[in-house]
Amino acid sequence: MHMLYNSDSYAVVEIEMPTTGLQAVHDTHASLTRGGFEIVDKFARKEIFIEGALAETFKEGVEALIESAPSIEEFDAYLERYAGMAQQPVVVH
Repeated sequence: MHMLYNSDSYAVVEIEMPTTGLQAVHDTHASLTRGGFEIVDKFARKEIFIEGALAETFKEGVEALIESAPSIEEFDAYLERYAGMAQQPVVVH
């Protein structure tokens, strides 16, 4: 798990889970992982976990945005598009 971004409004964590079943089959690809991104909207107190094609689209958008040296407001605006889909409430234990 890697914290990628943390602002007053949002937090983004990249989660990688090893695919142990596939590793046994493909010894040469021992670094195969499965995972995604958790996006937390701190004000709405909701989170979303994205994976698969949506996570790839998110990652490509972030990489393109980083090339333009975005402000915090611009990056938060990008995250807002994904955080708007969040349904899971953030629960603190």
